[in-house]
Amino acid sequence: MPRPHFLFRSLAAIAALSAACAVHAAEGPDVAREIERLYRGGDTTLAFQRLDVALAAQANSPRLRFLRGVMLSETRREAEAITVFERLTQDYPELPEPYNNLAVLHAARGQLDRARELLEQALRYDPAYFAALENLGDVFVRLAQRAYEQASANPRAEPGLQRKLKLARDVGAR
Repeated sequence: MPRPHFLFRSLAAIAALSAACAVHAAEGPDVAREIERLYRGGDTTLAFQRLDVALAAQANSPRLRFLRGVMLSETRREAEAITVFERLTQDYPELPEPYNNLAVLHAARGQLDRARELLEQALRYDPAYFAALENLGDVFVRLAQRAYEQASANPRAEPGLQRKLKLARDVGAR
């Protein structure tokens, strides 16, 4: 399953996201950096307050909206984060990062088929997007594990199936 640590790495994607959204150059990269610094420094409340102020002034900023989704995800406000990332995919369908983060949240809920679809969508927009590629691999491992578990419930299951199931579980546990 995609691991939540990819959400942490996704903050690094904010720079790429803002480069992809050059039309929003007035959104001030320093604002997002300052909010991220506060957040990473442990001042979550102040970071969210500053982010709310920045979003009030720049409601359509994909960079700030993405940062909000990441912060919500990391503070275990998954339902709110899902809403943020879904809206980003609707408003900026060409940006792969929101699809990736949305996929991580769905995978954490056990919605592996939806996670796979979202990761494949991210990769249509950026075939070399490392985090999405790795997350897709993790989803495929979990899907394989699920299929092997279902197959092993059959009394006619071959002995080799148990080896495959163990391997999938071992890989999925890493």
